[in-house]
Amino acid sequence: MVGLVGSAGAYGRWLARFFRQRMGLQVLGHDPADPASDSPERLLAEADVLVFSTPIRHTPALIADYVQRSAGREQGRLWLDITSIKQAPVQAMLASRAEVIGLHPMTAPLKTPTLKGRVVVVCESRLDAWRPWVRQLLEALQGEYVHTSPEHHDRVMALVQAMVHAAHLGQAGVLRSFAGELGGPADLLPYRSIGFEMDAAVIARILALNPDIYEDIQFANPYTGEMLGRLVAQLARLHALVQRGDAAARQEFREHFLSRNRELWGDGPLAEGSYTFERVGYLLADLTEQRRLSVHLPEDRAGSLRELLNVFEELGISLSSIHSSRTPAGEVHFRIGFDAGADVQALRQAAAEIDRRGVGRVLEQP
Repeated sequence: MVGLVGSAGAYGRWLARFFRQRMGLQVLGHDPADPASDSPERLLAEADVLVFSTPIRHTPALIADYVQRSAGREQGRLWLDITSIKQAPVQAMLASRAEVIGLHPMTAPLKTPTLKGRVVVVCESRLDAWRPWVRQLLEALQGEYVHTSPEHHDRVMALVQAMVHAAHLGQAGVLRSFAGELGGPADLLPYRSIGFEMDAAVIARILALNPDIYEDIQFANPYTGEMLGRLVAQLARLHALVQRGDAAARQEFREHFLSRNRELWGDGPLAEGSYTFERVGYLLADLTEQRRLSVHLPEDRAGSLRELLNVFEELGISLSSIHSSRTPAGEVHFRIGFDAGADVQALRQAAAEIDRRGVGRVLEQP
């Protein structure tokens, strides 16, 4: 049996479904904000595995409370957490007698049933009898795993998470400072480059989600301050060079910001990253197509996509792009783009035919 602490949170709800549906386990859940949820005492008495899925700032103290409540009953069981900071939660769990592991899924809760293709950081801290079960869990999650220590995890997260968020929040502040003169993001996006559009999407994502998460990633990581100091120093140096504006400043800019950084990255990663940028650019361009259909294929079987494409072939309609993604409800759908001059009536006829044949369910059409 699995006990989830913080079960009403987004990841807690996702994990509850995962444990029930993918691993066939019974799940108990305690939400500190929900008096109707299972009590901590029941979790401690009945749960073989205890999972902490709680706000970063509260997790160490909450774990300490469970250690005190459990009073040794946790021996022989497994405790794990899924917070974005690892040192403090893992250290708090190690004060118990349970086996301990820290996990950090590097993505927000998904609409997919597993973490397939997503990175999960694994911090094994005290693992013995529960190792086979943890291996089974990781196999079921289908993630891409990186194993490290809690301390190294937090140092890396200061760059991978805190720095990225800080840079984009700084950009958001700059955009706000210019809003009175140039307008807000909606006024700037018509002038977008690929880079600006991607940065704007990251900013929007940060601002759209739970602010507590982003606050804690900055304030709860003991290595954020050092990172921010280095980031500010780099920007200050760039600002000073641009203010000077002479040939020597330009040469220093090339050497410090371009040449030396290029050497660190190396030819292979630079080429791969540049190609990824191009592919994202193609995708963003496809997403602007005005002539498009979005179709959900309810049957996940071989040949269903071919049946969908046959409709367009029979009607003599050419496709310019096709992409798969997920709706907010989690359904896989295909977004099919057409040239700007495509016949709208023909596309509507295709949509009606798709629905009539039961090949798929049309979600969006011209």
